[in-house]
Amino acid sequence: MKVVGTAIPGLLIIEPKSFGDARGFFKEIYESERYAGAGLKRPFIQDNLSRSTHGVLRGLHLQNPGPQGKLVTVLIGRVLDVAVDVRRGSPTFAKHVAVELDDETHRQLWVPAGSHMDSLSSQRPRTCSTSATAPTSQRMRSRCDGATPH
Repeated sequence: MKVVGTAIPGLLIIEPKSFGDARGFFKEIYESERYAGAGLKRPFIQDNLSRSTHGVLRGLHLQNPGPQGKLVTVLIGRVLDVAVDVRRGSPTFAKHVAVELDDETHRQLWVPAGSHMDSLSSQRPRTCSTSATAPTSQRMRSRCDGATPH
């Protein structure tokens, strides 16, 4: 597994090993000891699955209080994932990082708690898996786009 840092401390691009042959491929989406070695030591307590049609931009979502760290994996399709650091006092406050994730490279994005995050579905419908470090609270969620329903 390869871990690549970004311009925002704690925001990581993860490139898990994929084992493929003529039949297809196999990859471990998450293995606790390996990910802990990369600095992701908080347990995941909720898994989410989302599907969006081509061209859908989901608003930037944040949960406060009770922020969630998120591990994002694209299962089908391609997305441009954007994370914005909204951690007050952070040297990268209000900075963003955009990362392309897809079902061919199998890259993942670790978004630390306290960051807005979501994605633009490109080329074809996409299905994403997101593992979170805290439960989703509809009451505590905020969004920037004003259009995406909770």
